[in-house]
Amino acid sequence: QVQFVESGGGLVQPGGSLRLSCAASGSIFSIYTMGWYRQAPGKQRELVATITSGGRTAYADSVKGRFTISRDNTKNRVYLQMNSLKPEDTAVYYCKGGLGGTLEIGYWGQGTQVTVSS
Repeated sequence: QVQFVESGGGLVQPGGSLRLSCAASGSIFSIYTMGWYRQAPGKQRELVATITSGGRTAYADSVKGRFTISRDNTKNRVYLQMNSLKPEDTAVYYCKGGLGGTLEIGYWGQGTQVTVSS
């Protein structure tokens, strides 16, 4: 069974940048559609960005132009580059991997905390 482990979270000032990483093990990473989600306190988990096995990307409107999702299949990793961070980006960020071109059913990582505050 595939496992995902996120890293790279932390405390950053507004306007700053962070790069999250999600490492996969236990399966053939390249065939997975991957997504980054986030969940802020008291809010539902929301989809932030996705990348297909073929490299096609999509973003939530709230992060378009600021966040970039990418993947390196040679390293079994997916990344989320976050620029121009805002306090409202504060959340626990999770990666998820799914098969068959969908994330409806998939495997979650444990999450990494991102806090944007001065």
